Amino acid sequence: MKVCVVGASGQLGQYMVQHALDRGHEVVGVCRERSVGKLDRFKGRITIIPGATNDRDVIRKAVAGCDGVLTVLVPWGVQQYSSGTAQAVMDYSPPDARLVFSCGWHISRDGKDRYSWKLKALVAIAGPIARLFRLAELDDQVEACRRIFASTTKWTVVRASDLEEGDSQGLPVWSRHVGDAILESNLTRRVDFALFMVAALENDELIHEAPAIVGCQTPSARAGKA
Repeated sequence: MKVCVVGASGQLGQYMVQHALDRGHEVVGVCRERSVGKLDRFKGRITIIPGATNDRDVIRKAVAGCDGVLTVLVPWGVQQYSSGTAQAVMDYSPPDARLVFSCGWHISRDGKDRYSWKLKALVAIAGPIARLFRLAELDDQVEACRRIFASTTKWTVVRASDLEEGDSQGLPVWSRHVGDAILESNLTRRVDFALFMVAALENDELIHEAPAIVGCQTPSARAGKA
């Protein structure tokens, strides 16, 4: 499988590149030109397309001929970065390509998620402050996902819990709605978030799903399996 990783130089992106290589995939990585050096450990094993991930020409070149596209939806700045990236990926990816996007639990597909007061407060307070200082635009990530949910592409939107670093614990478990008991622990290893993203490329049951994930070794996940 030929796989494009959009946002390859970040922590999540690098983990996805490694997981994709481990599975024998051919990998194309997209990252800002100033971040290319972060991918030096993959030199000779991947193709790198430097440029902004919301640059339509960059994305068109990167996704050409790809069977799957893994996209990190980052809400940086106030230039519609997330929605611009998502739209370009959907517009230029081959019609049958599997498109897997990353975001957080704050994204809701059907409005049936049940959020803690802490998460509600974080989004309510941090969002406007980040926009005021032109650091991030959470509303644009919401808009990006609205467009994805409305599209006819073979999409999956993976919604991550809080993240931590550490060795892999295995493929996270998932549920359709935040607030479900199995997700209560609200913690996933970043390396396993990436693992779920890559695995989703070959899991057709996740097409047109927005799985909310949590680490498979967390107390709530283990209780849900019992």
